[in-house]
Parts: sequence; C-alpha cells; structure tokens
Amino acid sequence: MQSVLESREASAESGLTERQGVVLEQALRLLVDGGEKALTTAGVARAANCSKESLYKWFGDRDGLLSAMIGFQASKVRTLDVSAEALNAASLRRHLVAFAKELLDVLAGDVSLALNRLAIGQASREGSKLGHMLQERGRRQIGRRAAALLEAGRKAGLLAFEDAEEAYGALYGLVVSDWHLRMLLGEEASGMKKEFSRRAERAVDAFLTLYGTKE
Repeated sequence: MQSVLESREASAESGLTERQGVVLEQALRLLVDGGEKALTTAGVARAANCSKESLYKWFGDRDGLLSAMIGFQASKVRTLDVSAEALNAASLRRHLVAFAKELLDVLAGDVSLALNRLAIGQASREGSKLGHMLQERGRRQIGRRAAALLEAGRKAGLLAFEDAEEAYGALYGLVVSDWHLRMLLGEEASGMKKEFSRRAERAVDAFLTLYGTKE
C-alpha cells in the first residue's frame, strides 16, 4: 500500500497522470531486474500493459523515457511547502530531518542504485546523456525543492547563508557522506539502513550548527 501511495504522490509531484506514474514504475523495475538491456520500448509497453504509441506520446524517445524515470524517482524525495511565518526552530528541524531521511531512503533504494550504476557504466560512452540527466533531473531537482525550505528558514530568521545552493550542498554532503559510494560499490546496505534515522538527525544538527542562527 505504501508503494502505491508513494507512486501516486510522485506522479502528482512530477505533473504526471497516475497511469503514467505506473508506467514509469514498471520501467524502473525492469531496469532493476534486467539492467539496461531489459529497458526497451517493447519491454516497457509489455510490462506496463500499454502501447508503444502511448509511450512515445508521453515520453518521446528512449532518452525522454530515461529522463522521465529519473524525474519521477527524484520526486519521491519530498519537502513540504511551508511559509516562513509557519516555521520555528523545532518545526524547521523536523522538516529538515524528514527531508534527510527521505533522501537517504530513496538514494539507497534498488532503483536509484541501478540508475547511478548505469550512468557510471555509460560515463565513457560517447553521446551518453544519462549522467547529465541524473544531475539535472535528479539531484538538482531535489535541490531546488530543498532550497525552497532553506529559503523559508532564512526568511524566518532561523538560518543564515548567502547562497541557498551552497547551503544545500553542505546539507547534502552531511546527509549522504560516503555511504552512497559504498553502496554503489556493493557494500551490504541493510546495516547502514538501520542507521538512517540517526544519521538524518545528526546531519541536520550539524547543518544547524553551521547555518542556524540559534534564535
């Protein structure tokens, strides 16, 4: 039930219909289960029980499908749309911890690891666009939403920074550290996942030490 709800929320966040979200979930699952070779138009159409014509209409070519898959996956890392007036020190910390935990959960999932490994495998391939897509439709899309929360915190007088992107980079680094690379290299994830809640809280506390106004 949770995965269905998550898929619906990601579809809405991405501006997709629920049906398109289901198709992208099937495409992501094909990538996880079968690798790049399984990610064909015919294979996605068959797995999602839709026509190839619908796929082309919705997403365009294969690069368009990959871009939509990345954006859809990134949309699972959510931030609440909050105003500065609604924030205080405690609520800002709660929002940041929730964001950090979702970021860890999504990046540690089979789908995100498969997408990143595929991009690494294609990095030396001439004309490959996947690495750029992961930056633009993945990390930066997440970063823009997180920056809105950070800006609200600054307007509320709870955070002090000159550049929201730089502040987000610091938050991202504190949350993710080196564990994502370790997972990409095949380290067992189960033990690390048990620490995600604690890691998220420690990372946010360190971020607030750097950027918080202590008001």
